Amino acid sequence: MILPAIDLLDGQSVRLLKGDYNAVTVINSDPIKQAKQINHAGLKALHVVDLDGAKSGIASNFKIILAIRQVFTGFIEVGGGIRTLAQIDQYAKAGINRVILGSVALKNPNLARQAVEKYGDLIAVGIDGKHGKVATEGWLEQSTVDFETLLASMIAIGVENFIVTDISRDGTLSGPNTALLAQLQHQFSHINVIASGGIATIGDLKALKQVYIQDIIVGKALAAGTISLTQLAGLEG
Repeated sequence: MILPAIDLLDGQSVRLLKGDYNAVTVINSDPIKQAKQINHAGLKALHVVDLDGAKSGIASNFKIILAIRQVFTGFIEVGGGIRTLAQIDQYAKAGINRVILGSVALKNPNLARQAVEKYGDLIAVGIDGKHGKVATEGWLEQSTVDFETLLASMIAIGVENFIVTDISRDGTLSGPNTALLAQLQHQFSHINVIASGGIATIGDLKALKQVYIQDIIVGKALAAGTISLTQLAGLEG
């Protein structure tokens, strides 16, 4: 799947530079309209992040996400501050296809285990970091845990889908960390590594496909116009 990204902050679709909440660019003041445009272009998957929730642990943009679900035909995954079974249940009942656990996977692995036991492959884990170490709390805190360790521990409880983001590339249009993504996909060949961060050109997508990355999230490149929705739809077709 190719998943255009809609990152929500204060009810608007935005992009952050390297995860910095002080480096915000508004992409679309009407994210529901944006979701319709993505759908209309022929794309059938969407990656939505509640950036307010990532900091607060509260589903701050739930009403907007619910409205997006109602207008978007296809697959929607949602992440950002999802730290309780009640929140997961709320999204599941709203018809969200995949719920992404971030900080909680590292800080409360028991909850992640309970979530997988209850919801199965509805649960994915987002592993975000830089210099090989995982970041948490909306990327505001840096841990000492490396990507491989967290991946292995989540695989052990049954997680199969992992969104991997190199924060140092995110929002920069400098290209994805293909080496990291390829290494993780090779090392853990039976799981699905989903690429996120730094995608700038159609060539980046093709390079990721060559190292067996099947699902790719595209954010800043669409806003900057270095990749078009039409081009993405053509790749999907």
